[in-house]
Amino acid sequence: MKRVWLAAGFVVLAGAGAAIYQSWIAPARSQTAAAPGQRGAVPVVVATAELRAMPVRIDTIGTVQPIASVSIKSRIDGYIDSVLIHDGQYVKTGDVMFKLDGRAAEAQVMQAEAQLARDTAQLANAKRNVGRDAPLVGKDFMSKQQYDTDQTTEQALEASVAADQAMVQNNKVLLTYDTITAPIDGRVGAIAIKAGNSIKANDVPLASINQVQPIYVGFNLPQRELPALRAAMADGKVAVSAKPPGDNGPPATGTVQFFDNAVDVTSGTIAVRATFVNEDQRLWPGQFVNVSVTTRVDPNAIIVPPAAVQTGQNGDYVFVIKADNTAEIRAVTVSRTVDGKSVIDKGLEPGERVVVDGQMRLSNGTRVDIRSPAGTPKAAEPS
Repeated sequence: MKRVWLAAGFVVLAGAGAAIYQSWIAPARSQTAAAPGQRGAVPVVVATAELRAMPVRIDTIGTVQPIASVSIKSRIDGYIDSVLIHDGQYVKTGDVMFKLDGRAAEAQVMQAEAQLARDTAQLANAKRNVGRDAPLVGKDFMSKQQYDTDQTTEQALEASVAADQAMVQNNKVLLTYDTITAPIDGRVGAIAIKAGNSIKANDVPLASINQVQPIYVGFNLPQRELPALRAAMADGKVAVSAKPPGDNGPPATGTVQFFDNAVDVTSGTIAVRATFVNEDQRLWPGQFVNVSVTTRVDPNAIIVPPAAVQTGQNGDYVFVIKADNTAEIRAVTVSRTVDGKSVIDKGLEPGERVVVDGQMRLSNGTRVDIRSPAGTPKAAEPS
């Protein structure tokens, strides 16, 4: 009886072992054997090298400069009678900004006019005397010496009248200096001296005006960029964009006006200046701005995401995914990065796949498992 029970137990254990093998071990072995090519594959995200028209653009830092900046000073000594502007006001050419006490200047004009009238009357009398003396000299009723004296008096009075006329004109000009007007269009800064103060000629500036429409942006370019800039300016206007830090609007656009006549030997750069209309006045004098100069457009540029480009001891390189889904290290030459794309001069062909994520675990010949950027497996291509 004991032997029967032992045989029955053996049969039960054998059946249980067979069930476990069929349920767990056999499927795992078959799955591993079914996909031997996926063992050790590194998950990566790839992008395709594209052929696209890309601008040749130079990015740098510039400063905003007013086209004209004028310090307002008085030409004469005087007393400020009234200030007709306020801090930060926009003015047009000819707008009255300050008025000085002009009573003394008006009195000088009247005095000069009175002296002119007196000398004019004396000149008229001298001319009458010469006119009466002329026939008398011819008949020897008057001495030649007296006639010459009368002529000299007439000529001296003519000179005095001319001097008086110049004095009147000069005093009228000085009288205009009592009214200080804006010499340019622009924005007034802080007014330094208020009404009631006495001032001296060409002393402390009363205020300053900066022209802000249009406006300049000055920047420096490396001397190696000069040939490209000159060639672009020879073909037409060279576009420039400028954007102040913290400004969420689109970049302001302008054109290169000129570049300097010499390269700075200290820095190896050349000064360039661009003109902007600045209608919305987003560019402000003294401001630092991000500047981009577009010299030309490359119609056949090979581009990849900047994340694909790695830097090693021998320069830049990328991991190219071959047709058998293995990685290959490829040295490349990156000419520039524009609008979030790296432009490749050498080392890649359009349509090649490059790794943009997962490079840390790759080497030459590593088999890869291509994933989408979200991390899910890439859909299998139809056979």
